[in-house]
Amino acid sequence: MEKCIVCEEPRQHGIHLYTSFICTSCEEAMIHTSTKDPVYKHYVKQLRVIKESKILS
Repeated sequence: MEKCIVCEEPRQHGIHLYTSFICTSCEEAMIHTSTKDPVYKHYVKQLRVIKESKILS
């Protein structure tokens, strides 16, 4: 089980984007959410962690 970066819950099924995991439920919800929907901003905020570097120096 991995922690979804959107709902922050441990899930078994989903996709990997770079080093991040998005569960199937959140993926489906994001695909069907209009950009005018208030929850869209939440998805964008949560997805910003994907571009953060995970490399420790």
